[in-house]
This record gives sequence, structure tokens and C-alpha cells, in this order.
Amino acid sequence: MNPEEKLRQLGLVLPPPPPAVAAYVPWVRTGNLVLTSGQLPWKDGQMAFAGKLGAELNEQQGYQAARLCALNALAQLKEAIGDLEKVRRIVRVEGFVHCAPGFRGHPQVLNGASDLINEVFGARGAHARTALGINEMPLNAALQLCLTAEVSD
Repeated sequence: MNPEEKLRQLGLVLPPPPPAVAAYVPWVRTGNLVLTSGQLPWKDGQMAFAGKLGAELNEQQGYQAARLCALNALAQLKEAIGDLEKVRRIVRVEGFVHCAPGFRGHPQVLNGASDLINEVFGARGAHARTALGINEMPLNAALQLCLTAEVSD
């Protein structure tokens, strides 16, 4: 089953790739690597999860925000390479969790992105990951996620 069929099986639709909100491009390809810029939890042009984990948002909401960020990152990958079947491997996921003092659930929140990637790509989705907590986030987003993927021509 290809990645987009797997998404449909999961009841998910790949959204249009979100546009950049400042002076950067949403993705860059260099050689056989595609790197996405930080993806926020946008849904239908709106910030779906705003606020800090451990204050306005709980861990389960953070998990869903990470899943949405990963879906947006997959939309960027498709924009970059035309077909998600060309993804050889998701190499790295970097997650930045907007959190209140004392929140320590960064790994569990980022599992929302990792779980989706692994469901969609199987063994090709196994990746290295960084999960960091930060005090402030652009647009008050709950989370920001970057992907690095190895792709074929």
C-alpha cells in the first residue's frame, strides 16, 4: 500500500501545503534530501491548536497537534517531490513544544508525529528525533515540526 492509500485508510486527507508566513520557503531540496521548514498545526487555514502545553492544552491535545503538524509536513514533501512513494526514508523529525514551566511530556506529545509517520511509511518511517520545549512560539502555536526526508528521483 502506498503512503497516500495508507493515509486514506487512516481516514486522513493530505491538505494543501500551508504557505510560508514570513521570509522563508516551506521546503528545500538539496541532492536526495528534502527539509521542511517548521510546520505549525494549521487546519483549513486556521491555527487548530494554540497555547502552551501544561497550561491551556493537555498532553493529548499536544499529541493531536503533533499529528496535524506531521500531516502538513507530508503535504510539503508531496509538493517537493510530487509523489510520497518517492520517500525512501524519513531521516529526522524535530519537534518544538510550546510549553508552560514544569511541562515534561515533550516525548509523548511528539509521538503524535512519529506514530503518524510510522503508520504511513512503515519501516521507511523509522527516524531520529529531537523533542524540545520552548517558552514562546510564533503565532502562539502549540507545536512546530520539521522533517528531513531522503527521496528518490
